[in-house]
Order: sequence, then C-alpha cells, then structure tokens
Amino acid sequence: MTEVKPLVLDVDGTFLKTDMLFECLWAGLGTDPLPTLRAAVTHFRHPERLKAELVRIAPIRTDLLPVNPAVADLALRSRMAGREVVLASASDRSLVTRLAAEYGLSERVFASDATQNLKGARKAEALVQAFGERGFDYAGDNPVDMAVWARAENAIVVGRVPQARELSARGQNVVEIGGGWNWRALVKSLRPHQWVKNVLLLLAMIAAHRFDLATLIPILWAIVAFSAAASSIYIVNDLLDLEADRLHPTKCRRPFASGDVPIQVGMVAFAGLAILSLGIAATLNAQFFGVVVLYMVTSLAYSLKLKRMRWIDISTLAALYTIRVVAGAAAAQVDVSVYMLIFIFPIFITLGCVKRLTELTLATSDDRLPGRGYGRPDRSDLLNVAMLGTFWALVIFFLYSLSDQGQELYPTTWILWVAMIPMTLWLVRMVMLGWYGKQDYDPIVFAMRDKFGIGLLMIILSLMFWAAGLWSQWFGG
Repeated sequence: MTEVKPLVLDVDGTFLKTDMLFECLWAGLGTDPLPTLRAAVTHFRHPERLKAELVRIAPIRTDLLPVNPAVADLALRSRMAGREVVLASASDRSLVTRLAAEYGLSERVFASDATQNLKGARKAEALVQAFGERGFDYAGDNPVDMAVWARAENAIVVGRVPQARELSARGQNVVEIGGGWNWRALVKSLRPHQWVKNVLLLLAMIAAHRFDLATLIPILWAIVAFSAAASSIYIVNDLLDLEADRLHPTKCRRPFASGDVPIQVGMVAFAGLAILSLGIAATLNAQFFGVVVLYMVTSLAYSLKLKRMRWIDISTLAALYTIRVVAGAAAAQVDVSVYMLIFIFPIFITLGCVKRLTELTLATSDDRLPGRGYGRPDRSDLLNVAMLGTFWALVIFFLYSLSDQGQELYPTTWILWVAMIPMTLWLVRMVMLGWYGKQDYDPIVFAMRDKFGIGLLMIILSLMFWAAGLWSQWFGG
C-alpha cells in the first residue's frame, strides 16, 4: 500500500491571508509602542529574535486571523482523506503551534524560534529531514518558497508567483490556487468616502466672504493634501485596530482586518500618502504645512492612545474637525474668526457624541466597544453632552450676532436669529438619529449624504448670505 504523503502548508500569505510578524508588530504598536519600536530597531537584522520578542510584547489572537478559504478547504479535504496536514512557517513557533491546534492540524509543526529563522533553504532542509526528498507536497505563496517547492513532490502555488513557471519547465507538477490582493481593495482602505469631510476647509472662505479663484484654488489643493493625510492615518488606524475590527460586526470586512490587502502594502501606501500630503502642503505655505503636521500628529496620537480614553476621544475628534477649518484659512491665508472657532467646536463635540451614540446603539451587547472606552450604559451621558454642545453652539452663535465683527459681516442681525431655527433642528435631528442608531458611523459623512439635512444646511447658508447682503450684491435688487 502506497504511503500517503503529508501536505505541508506555509502560513503567512498561504494558509493565512496575513503575516503574523506584521500582525504582532502592529499589535505591539497599539498596546506598547515604545518597547515595540525598541525591539524593531534592536533586532532588525535578526528576524528570529524580533519575532520572539514581538510575541512576548503583544501576543495576538490567532483564532481571529483571516484564513485563505481555498487553502483551508484543501486542508480540510486532505484531512478527511487521511493525510497529515502540517504547518511550516517562518513565524514564531508559539503562534504556529497555537494556529495548528485551533484548526485541528498536525501537532508536528515547523517554525522559527529565537535561534533560527525557518525560511527558504532552511525550511526545505528541515522538511526533507522529516519526510525525505519528494516526500511531501508543499503550498506556498512567495518566491522564497522556490527552495522548498524544488524538493517537494507537488508544488502548490498560492497567488501569482512568476518564478514558479521554472518548476513546470522542469517537469514538476504545479497546482495553482487563487490568492493575492487587488487595487480596488486598497482604494477601499483609503476610505475615499471620508474625503467629503474636507469640505470643512471651505468654511473659513465662506465665513470671510472671499469668493474668488485666488482664494479657492489653494483651498482645493489643501483639500487634496488633507485627503491624502487623512487616508494615510486611516490606514494606520486600521492596522492598529486589527483585532478590534475583527470583533466588530461590520468593521471585520475592512480590507486589512479581512486580509484582502496585506499589511505590508498598507505600510507602503501610508508612507506614500504621507509624503504626498506633506509635499503639497510645503508648496502652499509654511502655516498650512504646520497645520497638516499638527493634524497628522494629533491623528496618530488619537489612533495610538486617545481614542481609548473616555471623553478625551470626543474632544480629540472635535479638535480634528476644527483643525480642518483652520487649515482652510491657512491655505488661503484668510483670517479665521475666534468666534467661529468657539462656535464650531461645541458643534463638533456634539457630532463626536453622535458618533459614539450610533456605535453603542448598534452594539449587540452591553460590553465596552472593542478598542473604545464606552458601553451601552453610557448612552444617556453621551446624549446629555451632545445636547449641551448644541446649547452652547447656539448661545455662542447668538452672541456672535451681537458682536462688532458679526454686525459688520451680517448687518441684518434678525435674519441670523432666524437661521438659528433650522440650525437647532439640524443639530437636534443629528443627535436623535444617533440615539436611535439611524446614522452612519461617521456623522460628517452621513450629513453630506442626508438629503433632508442638506436641505436644512442650505437654508441656514442662504439665510446667512441674506443677512450679509450677498444676495443683493450678487443679483441686484
């Protein structure tokens, strides 16, 4: 009777749609950044030590890691046929052993430890010693696996590996399985729908009544820069939130959490977008460059730590929205009113509360949200803060209408008071939609798609233009 040869599976990029080294790296950056960075610098030239140290700093949940369904199906069919299915990986042994146990695979695993990085020729030699020359089938996804395929009976190639054509040319049996990633998923990870929030850069221009191309064009370039900066931070945020996203009912489908885009690709995209953003900012002016740097640093602090701190997270969200308004003023070099900043900040506090209210309303349990400091019992407190933010925004708007600056820009004061009616309706409606879970997870994005809300905003803007005398200035009469 012919002995059934074992099926050996590489892990990173083959059995899993992710890489456990980078999973540990970003888990460490999220929970203990300084020791993680120290380990990365210290052991950069010794990957086996780096992997062991990262596992010690930030052990990850291997049961949540995304699996390649085609490879997992092959493993299941092989096990049902009585074959031994073995994991062989350059990842740390403790992770590989745990992964094998969770999926019912062979207890015999081949993996790296603190003394050697089991990769390429070393992995091939270890497998030949265990199973003999041509004594196993091997599935891999990387050109470095050529050394292993060359000594296997059958080569199973996951994704696109052009070098594997050499195996077929030598007469070796090659089986191809789909894998890899596509540009559409990467674009999705940039969250282009979130770029709509950068219309906030136009507020300073509108408030200053500067409707000319010399003001508009630099703001449009600033919007491009902020969109690139925001997307770079979204990537970092997603990489830091991998475990929390995988525990979320909808965020688990995000490109990095689901494994549709490799972490390494995300890291390159982050660097490219950050360079693009800072490059555009530098060509505009020093003030705008400084605002972009402030935005990116604040966003990184939010992603690393602040979003897990109750109330601090909402204040930081409000600050990030407010920075966009300041950025528009800096790009176009127009003055931004202190009254305006004091007015919009409580509005953004309200919208930050709405964001958390929506998440809590749609949550499936009373537990704290993964990676956040709130649970469903906090809904009433968030509602109170949201309504308080609404109240103070309206009070400040009223006081502005009576100020010297307000009366200079808006001579017909009573029309500003009329504008407070749709303004109140818009804010209260946003809060109530969040309370009942009928919003998007981001209130600014929701506001830009909400037809009724847009109608209210247009009424507010029209009344403010009327109070400023702009309609008669533009159209006569």
